[in-house]
Amino acid sequence: MSAYGDAGLGLLGDPMRRAIFETLARRPSSVGDLAERLPISRPAVSQHLKALKDGGLVVSHAEGTRRIYRLDPQGVAALRSWLDGVWEHALADFHKFAEQAAADETAGTDHADPSCKE
Repeated sequence: MSAYGDAGLGLLGDPMRRAIFETLARRPSSVGDLAERLPISRPAVSQHLKALKDGGLVVSHAEGTRRIYRLDPQGVAALRSWLDGVWEHALADFHKFAEQAAADETAGTDHADPSCKE
């Protein structure tokens, strides 16, 4: 899963690709719709969509002569799962650090306070 998370985050590292992703999160769109909303050409939109699709974050379907793109729920869920794992690990480490800092402070206070009798 780590490799998938890295790939997903890498795909979203590009500002235009991230803007396309965020737009598709609000509503499915065609290449033309996206190009009208963003400051890039249709070919550039297509190129970004291909990368997002190859990375498993976007799917498309034919609607008449147009292709409509939307987020791939499975790909987004996998990316979210990876991010949740990273976040849980970070919170656990922070919790350990906070507990150790509190223990160190308590231990230091007891010995540094001259009114404290042992």
